[in-house]
Formats: sequence, structure tokens, C-alpha cells
Amino acid sequence: MKRHLVALAAVILATGACFIDTGSDDSGQPAPASPGPTGSGNRAEQPSADEFNQDIRDATRSAEDYWRAVFERSRIRFSPVRDIFPYEEEGEADCGGEPIPKNNAVYCPAGDFIAYDVNFAVTAFARVGDAFLYYLLGHEYAHGIQVRLGIQYSYTIQQELQADCMAGAYIGDSVKSGALTIEEGDIEEFREGLLAVGDDPNVPWFAPGAHGTAEQREESFFAGYERSLDACELPGG
Repeated sequence: MKRHLVALAAVILATGACFIDTGSDDSGQPAPASPGPTGSGNRAEQPSADEFNQDIRDATRSAEDYWRAVFERSRIRFSPVRDIFPYEEEGEADCGGEPIPKNNAVYCPAGDFIAYDVNFAVTAFARVGDAFLYYLLGHEYAHGIQVRLGIQYSYTIQQELQADCMAGAYIGDSVKSGALTIEEGDIEEFREGLLAVGDDPNVPWFAPGAHGTAEQREESFFAGYERSLDACELPGG
């Protein structure tokens, strides 16, 4: 995979998007193996619908398989996130009565679903590569796991950084087990991408929807990637 994730910065600046998880107030080895993020070069063309949808399915399946294995080892019943679906317009989907904005991806605890703006995701896929989808789905799926573990869902930077750590653990453990494959140079691309999606320095750490500085997000993701879920401070961990 040679599509540099640092290009995600341009996507975010163009759309005003960030990974905001809207809501109102469940080391693994996926099987069968998913191909994982692959490809070469920042491409100018949009991915085909089949290519995009297949990567969404692969990312969803690998996340579900990973967390199912984690729960089974702990003898905890696992239930997948109820639904994962695209939307195009603001207000087309809502979470607990609140419209989900465009250029976003969210986990909604009220309905136990993940919704993503398909135009935003396709644009990021085209400019960044399919690794973006694995990170995107991994982060949002982690919020569903937080809820399943009994963590009170709230808009806190601690929960966002924990979700980054959990996404890192999912991807890192899956790569180590051979369930996902990445190419040489991908680690640096993840690092550059995480630096690109950090909060603006002017965003206070206590602001609703804050996700963490670039350095905090990078540190959290790679703590999970390198040390698995032990790094994520989960209940009972």
C-alpha cells in the first residue's frame, strides 16, 4: 500500500470532517482471513462501487471476527454492532432524534449502529487508500465495544483516545496473526495519517467532541498496535 495517509489532512480540510461519535444517552484472530488494506499510489480516480463496498465488507468482517474472538476467550457473549450503513445527506440518518451531520462517521449507542457519509468515505478512499476504511471502521466499532463492556458512553477525549487504542489493537493483532496483511511502509503511513487527524491546537481537551491532539492520537493508536488491548485500560484488563 503506497497511498500516503497524510493525504487525509486534505480531505478533512476540504470537508470540515472529523470522527465525531454522536449518541444519546460489546488479541483476536479473524477467520477467514481478510486481505487487509492494499494498493499503490495516491490515485486521482474514484474507486469503483464494487471495490469500495468490498473493502467496507472486509473491514466490517475483520473487526467483528476480532472482537468475537476477544469476547469468546473471556467467556463473554458477543453480539456484533447491529447495523453499518451509508448515508448521503444531513438528517437522512439520526441518532436518538439528533440528525447526523454530513462528512462524518458515527457510532450511535441509541440504535447500536455505525453510519458513515458515503461521499466523504469514498473521497477519502480515493485520496488516501483503503487503509482509511479499516481505521475508520475500527475506531467506530471500538465505541460499540466500549458500550458492550459497560462503559458509560460520553463525549470525552479519554473515550476517543481509548477507541484509537482499541482500533490500533484490532489492526495490530490482526496483522500479527496474519488475518490482515499490510505492505512495507504502511506503518509510517498510519503514523502520518494519525498526525493529520489530530484536533486543532486551539481545541480545549475538555471540549465536547474533542478527540485529542495529533501526538495523543498517534500515541494511543500505536500503543494498542504494539501492545494489544493491555495498553487500552479496558474494564477487567
